[in-house]
Amino acid sequence: MFWQSQGGGPWGSGPRGGGPWGGNRGGGPGPRGRPLDFEEILRRSQDRFRSVLPGGFGTGTVIAVVVFAILVLWAASGFYRVLPDEVGVVLRFGAYNRTTQPGLNYHLPAPIEKVLTPSVTRVNRTEIGYRSAEGAATRGVGSRQVPEEALMLTGDENIVDINFTVFWVIKNAQAYLFNIRDPDATVKSAAESAMREVVGETPIAQALSEGRGKIETETQHLLQGILDAYGAGIEVHQLQLLKVDPPAPVIDAFRDVQRALADRERLRNEAEAYRNDIIPRARGDAVRIKQEAEGYRQQIINQAQGDADRFLAVYHAFKAAEDVTLQRLYLETMQEILKNSNKVIIDKSAQGESGVLPYLPLPALGGSQGTGAAPTGGNGAAPSGTQPPGPAVPSLRRQQ
Repeated sequence: MFWQSQGGGPWGSGPRGGGPWGGNRGGGPGPRGRPLDFEEILRRSQDRFRSVLPGGFGTGTVIAVVVFAILVLWAASGFYRVLPDEVGVVLRFGAYNRTTQPGLNYHLPAPIEKVLTPSVTRVNRTEIGYRSAEGAATRGVGSRQVPEEALMLTGDENIVDINFTVFWVIKNAQAYLFNIRDPDATVKSAAESAMREVVGETPIAQALSEGRGKIETETQHLLQGILDAYGAGIEVHQLQLLKVDPPAPVIDAFRDVQRALADRERLRNEAEAYRNDIIPRARGDAVRIKQEAEGYRQQIINQAQGDADRFLAVYHAFKAAEDVTLQRLYLETMQEILKNSNKVIIDKSAQGESGVLPYLPLPALGGSQGTGAAPTGGNGAAPSGTQPPGPAVPSLRRQQ
């Protein structure tokens, strides 16, 4: 070759007058001027490996040992551990075979069998209407609203903004793994559907106040029924409403309406209280007046009946004894007339004999003051010759 004719390789002569690997000028790149022989290198490696093994082992024995070691390692790969909060679901050629409990277990090595270990005690959470910040330390601190999930139509055709969380666990690992493709998306879609159905039957006033507990309970029962119908193997532990508000663009107007409704309710309650106070009193006064009128009516009737009975009694007595009855009526009438008047008695038989007028002031003797002075004559004496009127039939008078 050209470089051989020049006395060296393509890189020129080496420091010892040879190629880049040294040696004589006429030799190849290998030691002592020989070229590299890969077959010789492989043969030497095999010889060294045989020297390490005990005597009597041939090539077939070595291969058998290697294969056996590989089989042992492959069989040992079937051991697996199930944690205390997990169960093992063993699949044989991709189909369900059995379920194993926590601890050290064994399955046939892959690709014959493999195991899935879902956690059956961990409480999973699915958020609808919002997304909380990532990470346990920031969860609940900041959240992002999802209006397409949160806005729902109520029973009275109002729109309400709802954020809620579903807490669920796996109750059947086999159904959870094989009956649904995406458990989280399934739970979210079913929970959103159940919430929209319940809210669609609830008025907005009830949803914003005392109806929240009812919405949570009914939605949880409906969601559990949907998941059971799917055969999802999921149990809903709790459904928690975090926010139930009107949409943000109209929340101020809605609050004004709510304040007006509260004022209306307050005024209505005040009017009801006033009515409950005045109506019973008016009814009591009406009953009292009616009872007084009834009593007065009975009094007048009884008095009239008594007067009639008395008149009839007098009439019958008059028919039986006219003179006696007339005299009695006269005396009773005079008694009625004179019982409150001043009375003076003058004795006509003693008049003019001793120059002293016989005068007897009965009211003074009785200790009472007269209402009028006794009539006097020109000499200070009472006029004489006064005769009492004769008996006459007076008009009938009612006894007081």
